[in-house]
Amino acid sequence: MFGAPNFLVPIVMWGWFPVVLYLFSIYPAQRAVIVSFITAWLFLPGAVFNLPGLPDYTKMSATGYSILLATLIFDSSHFIKFKFSWLDIPILMWCVSPFISSVMNGLGPYDGFSSSLDQSVTWALPYFLGRLYLGNLAGMRQLAIAVFIGGVIYAPLCIFEARMYRNLHAMVYGFQDYSTSFLISLRYGGYRPAVFMPSGLMLGVWMMLASLMAIVLWRTKLVKRMWNMPMGLLTGFVVFTFIIVKATGAYILLALALVCLYMAKWFRTSILMWIIAALLTAYMYMGVVGTFPGPQIVAYMSQVFSPDRVQSVEFRFQNEELLGARARQQILFGWGGFGRNRIFNEYGEDISVTDSLWIIVFGINGAFGLVSIFSAFLLPPLAFCIRYPAKLWWHPAVTPAAALAVGVVMYTFDCVLNAMTNPVFMLACGGIAGLASKPVPKEIKRWDG
Repeated sequence: MFGAPNFLVPIVMWGWFPVVLYLFSIYPAQRAVIVSFITAWLFLPGAVFNLPGLPDYTKMSATGYSILLATLIFDSSHFIKFKFSWLDIPILMWCVSPFISSVMNGLGPYDGFSSSLDQSVTWALPYFLGRLYLGNLAGMRQLAIAVFIGGVIYAPLCIFEARMYRNLHAMVYGFQDYSTSFLISLRYGGYRPAVFMPSGLMLGVWMMLASLMAIVLWRTKLVKRMWNMPMGLLTGFVVFTFIIVKATGAYILLALALVCLYMAKWFRTSILMWIIAALLTAYMYMGVVGTFPGPQIVAYMSQVFSPDRVQSVEFRFQNEELLGARARQQILFGWGGFGRNRIFNEYGEDISVTDSLWIIVFGINGAFGLVSIFSAFLLPPLAFCIRYPAKLWWHPAVTPAAALAVGVVMYTFDCVLNAMTNPVFMLACGGIAGLASKPVPKEIKRWDG
């Protein structure tokens, strides 16, 4: 971190509880859950408070604990309505995987319980709140609109940072994470903003989702005007901001997402979603068993791309190969925590770089954890494709859910390349799982475009 946190940090982090309670007292629970998650993720500081005997109190846990407390106080009866689905099995496996990894590595049940609690708050709590409150077409529509509004609100902040070469997190909260340092933020002759997120890459994925929701809501005319401004103008504003965020990978994700949606409209097929899921699964499978053809891919890329780009990809592949070899020594349940999954030289220095979520999970929680988390990502969108065939995706009531399902798959794609934790995607994933667990309404099932 750069600089020292100022007095606002503890006030905002611990004061988030009464804010969420107030939101639940004035809004219906569904809307309060959405507003609380998105607001917290966009604006809370990236601070860490160490609590004796408990997982660290962070932006993620502040969000999860406060919303869970509010739902128990204002809407506890809603928990009775929850119906378990087979789609929920992977996220439950993911929650228990740290406990198994700790016990199998001799780290003890206490460490396992603490790690499982932290993992549950980070990933499972948003998922199950999505299952409870957003598992219907109306909930998906509200979430899509809220993501779009979040993008509109964030756009001026992104433009400010890109223009002024300043980090708002450091300006407001007094410190800056290393991943958003000045030199790392310089891209393509300009400054890549991060606003209140841990990195410019994470901001790029968020603005990708906001741009996707904006385009869908505009093209389907589900929202024609907002704040007395035409939807087309606001959509252009969000997409323009997304471009100046300078996240090249996120550009590709948005393009793929739009191709998925328009293939459903023009050719009535969701085949591209299945192909992407299959390719991601194959990539991770080859990485797990050690048969990934990294050198051959690098040799091909050297004929097409710039040396800098090729070197970056080669560096990633080399690190994943080393970390994969380390993980295969404890292939089933991984090495557990405390950096035991990493590579150290003879001087005890950590020489490994973990860019992607998949290799981190494989090293810490093994194949069991890897299958669990990526099944939790991919199975709900694929189940949605089965429950809601592509011919229904452009029905006005279904399009927001379809766009969010595609967005979750794009997020999964990014997690194979980067390590991005975002509770809003897990909230959407839970809502999609709930939607895919229920029959399609008859009036929609008969729709033929």
